[in-house]
Amino acid sequence: MRPILLKGHERPLTFLKYNAEGDLLVTCAKDQTPNLWYADDGERVGTYVGHNGAVFTCDISADSSTLITASADTTAKLWDVATGKEYFTFGFDKQGARGCAFSLGGREVVVTVDPFMGEGSSIRIFRMAPDRSEQRQELLQEFCGHAGRITRAVWGQLNRTIISAGEDGTVRLWDVETGKQLAESNEHKKQVNDLTLSADGTHFVTGSTDKTAKVFDAHTLECLRTFQPERPVNAATLSPIFDHVILGGGQDAMSVTLTSSKAGKFETKIYHKVFGEEIGGIKGHFGPINALAVSPDGRSFSSGGEDGFVRIHHMDADYFRLR
Repeated sequence: MRPILLKGHERPLTFLKYNAEGDLLVTCAKDQTPNLWYADDGERVGTYVGHNGAVFTCDISADSSTLITASADTTAKLWDVATGKEYFTFGFDKQGARGCAFSLGGREVVVTVDPFMGEGSSIRIFRMAPDRSEQRQELLQEFCGHAGRITRAVWGQLNRTIISAGEDGTVRLWDVETGKQLAESNEHKKQVNDLTLSADGTHFVTGSTDKTAKVFDAHTLECLRTFQPERPVNAATLSPIFDHVILGGGQDAMSVTLTSSKAGKFETKIYHKVFGEEIGGIKGHFGPINALAVSPDGRSFSSGGEDGFVRIHHMDADYFRLR
């Protein structure tokens, strides 16, 4: 499996996102400029210029027409995917935006806002206008409860719930209609860095600095399985076609220069979701892996690292003989 190497960022990668068809890949990094690529051959389509700080996450609408990006520059921006033009900015005064996701159907968008100077972190839901010219910063709901930054927020089944994870190590389930917290999990002992929902919305995987990744029930937050890859887990995702969990991470970036890439444990690990067995590992990055994304058809995945590179891995035929 020879990866396709993408070099479009000058700073460490933070997030990767495929569109619903799987033919486009958006990459976000700490260098302010998200990039759009063809996922098949790695050809760069263009960039989205407008942020003045690190871009932490993004999401693409189901019809691949609209991109949202959340940035440390205290804004979340809406872009036209095809032209690269910014058409609306959600502003949050002095609070950085970190997580973002479109709802099923694209009528709402959730954005998480960082704490700053006495203002706590929060999860905010905004309305998406059908006509772009009528887009406003219309707040529909706001949830507060996490201590520290909220690293991820995703929509539950039928847009009835929001699942969030944060620096405080907790995973929380919120009722969208009432704004009340329905459940809370304290399974992780340190910051939760990533949270990815399964294709059917019934469960999700988290990755944490406590060197574990966990699979949870999306309705009850019951912990179903724990993986211990013996390294901080920065990125965790699920295969849409197999019972496989894909994990990435590695030694803290501050200590990277003191050890070899082998000692830093910078490879991507694949585990069986049900049995918990390690299936294999894929090496290549020269620093911690910060982001992972699997294509919707499950035939390839991408990894983004502290080294500034994105690697697109198209799976070999041998992989599809695994079960």
